[in-house]
Amino acid sequence: MTALSPYEALDAWIDAHFHDEVAYLQALVRVPTDTPPGNNAPHAVRTAELLAAMGLPAEQHEVPADEVRDYGLSSITNLIVRRRYGADGPVVALNAHGDVVPPGEGWTHDPYGAEIEDGQLFGRAAAVSKSDFATYTFALRALEALGQPLRGGVELHFTYDEEFGGELGPGWLLKQGLTRPDLLLAAGFSYQVVTAHNGCLQMEVTLHGKMAHAAIPDTGVDALQAAVVLLQALYARNAVYRGIRSQVPGINHPYLNVGRIEGGTNTNVVPGKVVLKLDRRMIPEEDPVAVEQEIREVIRAATAELPGITVDIRRLLLARALQPLPGNQPLVEALQRHGQAVFGEPVPTSGTPLYTDVRLYGEYGIPAAIYGAGPRTVLESHAKRADERLVLEDLRRATKVVARTLYDLLRAA
Repeated sequence: MTALSPYEALDAWIDAHFHDEVAYLQALVRVPTDTPPGNNAPHAVRTAELLAAMGLPAEQHEVPADEVRDYGLSSITNLIVRRRYGADGPVVALNAHGDVVPPGEGWTHDPYGAEIEDGQLFGRAAAVSKSDFATYTFALRALEALGQPLRGGVELHFTYDEEFGGELGPGWLLKQGLTRPDLLLAAGFSYQVVTAHNGCLQMEVTLHGKMAHAAIPDTGVDALQAAVVLLQALYARNAVYRGIRSQVPGINHPYLNVGRIEGGTNTNVVPGKVVLKLDRRMIPEEDPVAVEQEIREVIRAATAELPGITVDIRRLLLARALQPLPGNQPLVEALQRHGQAVFGEPVPTSGTPLYTDVRLYGEYGIPAAIYGAGPRTVLESHAKRADERLVLEDLRRATKVVARTLYDLLRAA
């Protein structure tokens, strides 16, 4: 009988243990990580228990409670699994996040039931990105089961702050000096390798007027009317942004969204205060400092002539764009090569209009790529919508691609 090649042996191990991989993912989905409120330490503890049972002890790095509370969350414990094979060679980190938005309405499956139907696993975070807890864990296990000489090392980074920007997830691990890998692979989907993504500026704008009884409105200053003027000015910018084009495939142009409006006290009261929360997506070519200055100027100009109105502006988030860093080519090329071999079609590189934790590694000069288990688009995955789902065959094949890629990067000469 002809001996299996290393790639065939990796694939065979993953096939033989795929039932275990699916059960692991089901266990992860069944522990809620709604963010907000962001009480995510219990999921990290459960994940560490599951990893330990597989012979992969995880360091549990608890973010101080006051930092978490000031950030608007309840608890965060980030995990690092470290595996060292040799003094030479790169350390490759694999990062996925466990925090997710709350399920919302409209589900036909239990958001935390991890039910399987028609070859798909349903549940909040099934696709983004507890799926890649499973992809990366079982790719690592397959690599080590191969029994071949290896160099460098692998780290699993399972973190819990992507929904709020990542500063207390990967950002905190990097700032504390707890990790500094040579290469980074982060959670993504199976049919493209993402090497760039948009940046994101989020701001809170509070318009202050003066409350009054609706029967005598002239004694007040209507903050909601002022908000209408401001909204028109902000949305007018989108017409300008459509003319600014990115050169990165997969990314089109900047845009602005007002995602939340709060204000007023009752139907018979002139609103004295209105709060807007806006999201400005920045293409990789834009300067975040200039973008923020522009938004502040638009707000100032729109409200300057409104009598009795004052405005407070607070930055909530500044997530810089990810641009390809020199040194990511071996990682990207291996993912593309094995992606095509396993999926039977070319796996292109692209950018994404999303923003991710990967930018935080990029700010430390760590070359990175985004690849994992999932469909061609976020829309297909139902991420952040009802009935989020993962095609299990994508999970199987993506695990093989990642395992093969790790072998290429770490095999001893």
